[in-house]
Order: sequence, then C-alpha cells, then structure tokens
Amino acid sequence: MTKTEQIRELFKKHNNILSTAELTSNKIYYADIQKLLNEGLIEKIKRGYYHWINESNSSEVVIINSLFPDAILCMDTALFYYGYSDRNPAEWHLAIDKNVSKQRVKIDYPFIKAYRTEPYLLPLGETTGTIDETPVRIYDKDRTICDCLKNMNRMDKEVFNKAIQSYVKDPKKNIPNLMQYAKDLRVQKKVKDLIGVWL
Repeated sequence: MTKTEQIRELFKKHNNILSTAELTSNKIYYADIQKLLNEGLIEKIKRGYYHWINESNSSEVVIINSLFPDAILCMDTALFYYGYSDRNPAEWHLAIDKNVSKQRVKIDYPFIKAYRTEPYLLPLGETTGTIDETPVRIYDKDRTICDCLKNMNRMDKEVFNKAIQSYVKDPKKNIPNLMQYAKDLRVQKKVKDLIGVWL
C-alpha cells in the first residue's frame, strides 16, 4: 500500500476530515500534507483541518458535524429541511453557544452562517433529523418559526412569509410548543400578531 493509500484509509476512518494534530500523530507531516494539497487530493477547510476531496459520499453536512458537533441547524437550513422554504440556502445556518470563539466559525468551506445563542436557549426545541443519510441536530418546526420571528428583520421577506404560511397550514405543528418557545425567546407578541390571526 502506498503512503497516499494509507493516508486515504486514515481519512476514510474519520469521515474524510482530519486535523493537523491527528495527521501528525499518524506520522503524516507538513511535506506530506503539502504534497496532497498540491495533488488536489485534500483541501484545507479551516486552520488545522483538512478534508479528503474525491469522495462522492462526503457531503457538506458530514464536515459540519465534524467541525461543530455542538451546533444545531436552524433558520433557513431548518426551513428548507421542513419544506417551509423552497430555496436551498447558499450557506448552512447554525445555532452555536455565544461564548464559542469567533475564530472557530471562520471556515472556508462549507459556507456557514452562525447564530450566536445564549447557552441556556441552545437546547430549546432541539430534535434530530437526517440530511444526506447523516443524522443531524436540528431545531423542531415550532422553535424554527420562533427563531424566524426573532430574526424577521434580517430575513428575506418572501422566505419569511412562505415560512409562516407553511407553518400555519402544517397539520403537524405543535401550538403548545410554539407558545412555550415564544415565551422563552421573548417573541410572544409577534406570535400573537403574525400567527394568532391564522390559528
């Protein structure tokens, strides 16, 4: 087995993502990393992290899970997941603890948009989903709508309106959950004004 094949196997065991420290501990050094970069076999996704490229099964969500195991998919990503938006977002929307270092979310690939959240509000409405056959942490529909109300001024109007209408028509919405989250996230008035009229 060539050195490149050995490295390939190592990446395979780690969802195609390895840190410099992991590579070094496996006796793969700077010169090897540069060679792989030059050959276009790996790419740098952020400082100290590399991704093996030519893998059809390595979707962006796998990279997100590896780099941000503590983050929860939210906002536009969640809206698209639930079919509340037909626009596939250009970036992944993640909720992360607001105390996390700003450096950590500076990555070149995939494109992400981080919503810095109070630690006690982070787990509120968390559930699990599956994207590209990969389990993900994601907010449920009711929390997602509360987040949209909270951030409505920063959202595309069309996306926002479609999300609210889709939620109202969704037979699986959970109004008691919505009201509880609205209280915790301080958007009760917006819920009453913008959704109450339809319920």
